[in-house]
Amino acid sequence: MIPEEALARLPVRTALPALERALDSHGAAVLCAPPGTGKTTLVPIALAGLPDRGGARGRVVVAEPRRIAARAAARRMAWLLGEKAGGRVGFTVRGERVVGPGTAIEVVTTGVLLQRLQRDQELAGVGTVILDECHERHLDADTVAAFLLDVRETLRPELRLVAASATTDAEGWARLLGDAPVVRAEDAAHPVEVVWAPPARPVRPPHGTRVDPALLAHVASVVRAALAERTGDVLCFLPGVAEIARVARLLGGTGAEVLQVHGRAPAAVQDAVLSAGRHRRVVLATSVAESSLTVPGVRVVVDAGLAREPRTDHARGLGSLTTVRVSRAAARQRAGRAGREAPGTVYRCWAEAEHARLPRFPAPEIQVADLTAFALQTACWGDPDAAGLALPDPPPAGAMAAARSVLTAVGAVGPSGRATDRGRRMARLGVHPRLARALVDGAPEVGPRRTAEVVALLSEEPPREYGDDLTAAWRTARRGRDAYAARWRAEADRLTRSLGGGAGAPAGAAAASDDTAAGFVTALAFPERVARARGGTSYLMVSGTGAELGEGSPLRGSPWLAVAVADRPAQAASARVRLAAVMDEGTARAAAEHLHSRGEEVRWEDGDVTARRVERLGAVELSVRPLPKPGAGLVRDALLEGLRREGPGLLAWSREAAALRQRLGFLHRVRGAPWPDVSDTPLLDRAGEWLEPELSRARRRADLAGIDAGPCLRRLLPWATGEAARLDELAPERIEVPSGSRIRVDYAGEQPVLAVKLQELFGLRETPRLAGVPVLVHLLSPAGRPAAVTADLASFWRDGYRAVRAELRGRYPRHPWPEDPATAEPTRGVKR
Repeated sequence: MIPEEALARLPVRTALPALERALDSHGAAVLCAPPGTGKTTLVPIALAGLPDRGGARGRVVVAEPRRIAARAAARRMAWLLGEKAGGRVGFTVRGERVVGPGTAIEVVTTGVLLQRLQRDQELAGVGTVILDECHERHLDADTVAAFLLDVRETLRPELRLVAASATTDAEGWARLLGDAPVVRAEDAAHPVEVVWAPPARPVRPPHGTRVDPALLAHVASVVRAALAERTGDVLCFLPGVAEIARVARLLGGTGAEVLQVHGRAPAAVQDAVLSAGRHRRVVLATSVAESSLTVPGVRVVVDAGLAREPRTDHARGLGSLTTVRVSRAAARQRAGRAGREAPGTVYRCWAEAEHARLPRFPAPEIQVADLTAFALQTACWGDPDAAGLALPDPPPAGAMAAARSVLTAVGAVGPSGRATDRGRRMARLGVHPRLARALVDGAPEVGPRRTAEVVALLSEEPPREYGDDLTAAWRTARRGRDAYAARWRAEADRLTRSLGGGAGAPAGAAAASDDTAAGFVTALAFPERVARARGGTSYLMVSGTGAELGEGSPLRGSPWLAVAVADRPAQAASARVRLAAVMDEGTARAAAEHLHSRGEEVRWEDGDVTARRVERLGAVELSVRPLPKPGAGLVRDALLEGLRREGPGLLAWSREAAALRQRLGFLHRVRGAPWPDVSDTPLLDRAGEWLEPELSRARRRADLAGIDAGPCLRRLLPWATGEAARLDELAPERIEVPSGSRIRVDYAGEQPVLAVKLQELFGLRETPRLAGVPVLVHLLSPAGRPAAVTADLASFWRDGYRAVRAELRGRYPRHPWPEDPATAEPTRGVKR
């Protein structure tokens, strides 16, 4: 029996009848239960019919987003039933399975459930699936939800689904589950006082993974203040492992036990955090402590207000984590940790005025992450585009296209996007498709065990103290006794088993050095990140992206690298190498063979045509030789590229040619077709119509400078329609004015301009029009200086002329200044 005092502390029990009714009538439900109500522990026990009639409706599977949460939930439920995990309550996470023949409740990570669904879509023996903490919107959780809905619709209509969270878009999930009922549990949390504790002075906003040390110093000071002002343990939320370590150093001498909790923390530390301590504690944690975990003794939460989210540069194949402001939903979850057992306090390290500007919910991972693994899962499921899946948010088209490109390159999907046999094997390995490719193709070359060990290193980045040399990190892990080394060994064992082999290696594989093996396997996983040195700490990856080693890196001076981990900070020109293996050119060629090419390259470079025979590995040039007689078509393309880069000004533009271009541009603006658009881009798009045969005869820049653009441009006139004959009528080069002079018209602006001496227009009552557009008349003094501008000559004679006459009459007395210029005789000279 569950202890009565434990039941009394789990108010979700009052919602259980409504939840049972919702599942009986609809088969699915959304459960909204605040932190501390027992949704993660009591609900699975009730739905499994424990402690009395366990398994009556099939096994209950609870999917948690993290391993630490899965273990903790299973152990808590087992404790409530008076037993240990592995009996009626068990758990399965990657590399660890604790279940027995009588297990009625199994807690798994969403990744494990995803693999299980691919193997057994019917989930034989499972009666209910609970998706816990669905508000966090992890990609695996969203994918599991979509697959389960598909299973319910096509194979298992009786399968019961519960979407559970303390804070979520309940209505959105209800719609996704087919208008499922929403069941709400009353809030069991104790009141939590909010203390706004922004830094006294402005701090720099986070940039990539960098957090201003001034903010971390402020967080440490807030923790110290909380220890002095409040009672109970303190839970402090920070974005990552590095920030946790820095704040831990700043908290020396507080007298409290400082614990560091994150996904890489040793199991002993994780277990210690979930047990009551003998002394006052400060728990520094990432977002793993936001949900599903009750840290006993916590009465105070200090929230730095930051979180980490994945970002992917799909064009360069580079992923990274970036630091972002926490969402309001996550801040509410964090604050709830202080009120699980008694009234508490949350110190928020930002101003109250900023809170309303925070995003409402965290960004769904499907919108920002690398979708290669997701695309392989959907391809194996039979829906390569994920178009038929009920996802909370659709995957971005660009990210899916990039993912399919990677899957095609590694042979995981065929031309139709469907998974190949190789792709299905890769999906079962439980690692990213890139790493699965390295595992499958690397084992025959360097042996299953060594390949598995390198892939295990790549699947979880080693601690920073291991350094950026992957081979050195590999050796450190082999002899290490820390938590990372233990996890690495367990994962390497699992991967070795998945290959169906032991430590044996094919003939010749044992002769390969660790450097060769590490470089080869890494390059198989990330062939576009094979990089060649270009001086100092700078490298060029075959993808075309620059890469920089950190100062003091032992990798400096290596001619070739296989880059395992790199990120490209915002606005940075080059990627930053965090982990790489040394390799030679032969290994680089073998691993990135599909990027190897030989060819003739004729292009516009440094202001002229260059012709070369080039052997390259992607963007990296392996060898270059001059090409003495390049093909005419390649030269023509290079010349066109030069014209696009530097503009048609490379041609010879006489005054007449430039004027013709301006006249045609004017007619296109006011008349449209068939008059051609002669701006740079359209002009070069039609180069074949007006620059031939001169362009095909040219071989270099100097030849372009010898092409007279005027006669060429006339080829674009609308001869076929007969309109070409009206060019001089609609846009004449010159206009004859009343004095008899033929004045050149300037078509460079939006409106044609006629600059003429005022006396030469006497007697002209109306402004001349060209193609229906009034000419802008620049009236000049007898000395040719500007006197007035008008587009309405009649109005000027009537209103503006008097002022001009009064100003200039005394200055130019020998020229006529009649009272009525509209009827006066025009003249080019002075009075007789």
